[in-house]
Amino acid sequence: MNIVITGASKGIGFETALAMAADKNNTVIAISRNKDGLAKLQQQATTEGMHIITHAADLKLLDEAAMQNMFAPYPVIDVLINNAGILLNKSFMETSGDEWRNMFETNVFSQLSLTRFLVPMLSKSNVAHIVNIGSMGGYQGSSKFVGLSAYSASKAALANITECLAEELKPLNIKVNCLALGAVNTEMLAAAFPGFDAPVSGAAMAKFISSFALGSHQFFNGKILPVAVSTP
Repeated sequence: MNIVITGASKGIGFETALAMAADKNNTVIAISRNKDGLAKLQQQATTEGMHIITHAADLKLLDEAAMQNMFAPYPVIDVLINNAGILLNKSFMETSGDEWRNMFETNVFSQLSLTRFLVPMLSKSNVAHIVNIGSMGGYQGSSKFVGLSAYSASKAALANITECLAEELKPLNIKVNCLALGAVNTEMLAAAFPGFDAPVSGAAMAKFISSFALGSHQFFNGKILPVAVSTP
C-alpha cells in the first residue's frame, strides 16, 4: 500500500509511520515541517529496511504545484492519515483571533486541502481509507478542560467533517473515519496537562491506528470513534 501520514516527525505520527512501514510491502509518505524529526524517522527506517519517504513541508503553505511534485511518483494512494496538528493551552479570553485562525488553519483547513488533492488518487484504490486523528476534546459530550477551547473546537470540526466526507465520497468507495484519541503519552499531552502520566504510550496507540487504518474500512464509515482509557 501507499500510505500518507501527516505530522510524522514526532509522537503518534512518528510511531504510526514506523508501525505501518513494518510491512515491507508498504510505502509510507511521511510529511512534517519538522526537519530534524523527519531525519530521525528516515534514519530509523533505513536501518530497519523500511520504505518511508519523508517530505519536510508546512501543509499550510503547500500549493497545487507543490503537491503535484510531491505525489507524482504515486498514482494510487491507499491510506491517508490526517494526524498533523498543534495545541494551544490558553484561556478563551486570552486567545487572540490570529491564534484561533492559526489553530483552524493547521488542524482543519490544511488537512482538507491535502485530502481534496489526494481524493483522485484514493479513488483508484480498492481499500481507500481516510483516517482523521481527532481528540476526546472534540468529542461531543466528553469532558472539557480550561485552556483547550481552540484546540477542542478544531478537533470537533474535524470530526463533523469526517461524517460529511464519508457521505460525499461514498460513490468513489473511499471510507472516512475519525479516531477521537484520549490521553496518550506524548509531548502534546504534556503541554496540555503538565505532570499527568498517560496510561497509553505513543507506540501502543500507533499500533492500534495502523491496524485500524489498514483493515477497518471494511466495517466503519463516517464514524467518530472514541479511543480512550482516560480523559485526560
